[in-house]
Amino acid sequence: MAWRTPHVRIGIGYDIHRLAEGRRLVLGGVELPGPAGLLGHSDGDAVLHAIADAILGAAALGDIGEHFPDSADEWRNADSADILKVVLKMITERSLAVHNVDANVVAERPKLATAKARMQQRIAELLGIPPSRVSVKARTAEGLGPVGRGEAIEAHAAVLLEETPPRPERAYA
Repeated sequence: MAWRTPHVRIGIGYDIHRLAEGRRLVLGGVELPGPAGLLGHSDGDAVLHAIADAILGAAALGDIGEHFPDSADEWRNADSADILKVVLKMITERSLAVHNVDANVVAERPKLATAKARMQQRIAELLGIPPSRVSVKARTAEGLGPVGRGEAIEAHAAVLLEETPPRPERAYA
């Protein structure tokens, strides 16, 4: 039996948003307490945006700004989980599925150690994969740049997509 190399694609994603008082802080699909949240056209969830961008990149479908521009009213104040769902539909239509995700969240505050497991669970739920295939790591910027000064939060993501069997066309009577 000949061994067949699986057809996989790798993508990377990045996002950064400023912190703004009076906004909800949502990271990895989880709302966190605090006086400031991320400023953005949608809810500003930099983690889900980086993951969506990585998925789009792996599928060679452009970037998140092309599909969800900040000029589009339908995405104003949108839940980033909805953005991710649209991206997943796009890759499913191309017989691709997310195999695993590795995400880094860079923030001085809030401290994310206790939130990482909740983010991992929520991301896995949104992607339809086991939590064991989702890694969420928290970092600080060691006081450097806008993230280090507590002015912003950034996220990086790497995603592995795998080809899936083509979905049969449904015959509707």
